[in-house]
Amino acid sequence: MSAPAPKAPLAVSSGDPAGIGPEIIGKAWESHIRNNLPVFFAVGDANSFARHWGGPIDRIDNPDQAGRRFRYALPVFHVHECASIVPGSPDADGAHCALQALEIATGFARSGTASGLVTGPVSKAQLYGIGFTYPGQTEFVAERCGIERGNAIMMLAGPDLRVVPMTTHIPLNEVRNKLDCRLVKQRIIATAKGLQRDFAIEKPRLAIAGYNPHAGENGNIGREEIDLFGPIISELRAEGYDIIGPLPADTMFHKEARMQYDAALCAYHDQALIPLKTLYFHEAVNTTLGLPIIRTSPDHGTAFAIAGQNKARPDSMIAAIKMAAESARNRESFAALTE
Repeated sequence: MSAPAPKAPLAVSSGDPAGIGPEIIGKAWESHIRNNLPVFFAVGDANSFARHWGGPIDRIDNPDQAGRRFRYALPVFHVHECASIVPGSPDADGAHCALQALEIATGFARSGTASGLVTGPVSKAQLYGIGFTYPGQTEFVAERCGIERGNAIMMLAGPDLRVVPMTTHIPLNEVRNKLDCRLVKQRIIATAKGLQRDFAIEKPRLAIAGYNPHAGENGNIGREEIDLFGPIISELRAEGYDIIGPLPADTMFHKEARMQYDAALCAYHDQALIPLKTLYFHEAVNTTLGLPIIRTSPDHGTAFAIAGQNKARPDSMIAAIKMAAESARNRESFAALTE
């Protein structure tokens, strides 16, 4: 028996209409019976789906209409009429469409008319060209939800691996200055709370990746493990957190090692994302912890090079929709238990 669906449909922002977002959303809808997907609706330019995908769409005026239409067609909340949509050729008009879709879909999730938000892939370069000032969609959604950018935690998840980069899109030579006691502690606590609330893991097991090769070799190849991570881990263990590490990053991601923890926290972007994408390139999901709403997204970009060619795989979009629905159910149960 499948788990009950969330009370409201999921809102899926289309991303850049010249990218593969409309195609993978459409293909996800095509598979909704086979993959037991919950009701969702797309937000964007309804015409973009016809340019990328030949399936049925049904324009809706309200998210409440999605449930009645979902069985027969992909419900689309139309927000922006692009002058033209050429798959693989992004432009400013498409960027405006992507941003408007993101804004409105986030609003639906915030108001509760959508049970969660799934964001399609956008082009940061195109968004920056129309005045977008955020590092990415994560920070934009966080601000719209009234959350400080730094308190929105990016977690990447595959079938049996979850990783959290403690620093994200910054140059590698700035990582050590960014890592401090406050940030590391905040990331650990937020990850544990997110696993409890969104993943129904009552007592999360966390692993901390070492900063240096071989986790510093007892201070012989750097002291970050001793001077930075060590005191924080000891303090949080005393408060009841289940934490192991710092561990050598080159030996903590094989199958047997992954069974020892529920999430791995890594010092910098590539330390976290290389193992995740190597193992689960097509299934990986980006989810944001620390928000008052559920937000997931496929862990890939716009893929302009293959847009409009019926080559895009919807696996990550399907996984993102499934995770958003599961997280919404888990959060409802967690709220009921903690009232």
